[in-house]
Amino acid sequence: MDIVKKLPARFYITSAGRNPVREWILELPIADRHTVGKDIQKVEIGWPIGRPHCAPLGHGLWEVRSDLEGKQIARVIFCIGNDYMILLHG
Repeated sequence: MDIVKKLPARFYITSAGRNPVREWILELPIADRHTVGKDIQKVEIGWPIGRPHCAPLGHGLWEVRSDLEGKQIARVIFCIGNDYMILLHG
């Protein structure tokens, strides 16, 4: 069964070629990487989706909300453009 992504994610890439969200995710412990990735996927598949997975920040920005190991939290900030969620900051 193929999963249909209503709002596929794309990483923002700076003019210098950096990929800040991907770089940040790769610095996380493996279990936390998996959690953040699954939470991004929940938004991709379930869009539009609200709390606790996603929340509006205003001015066209949204956050993907993740609860990590050790009672930590993570947020991935994104905007929407050309029918994609563009991952801007983590």
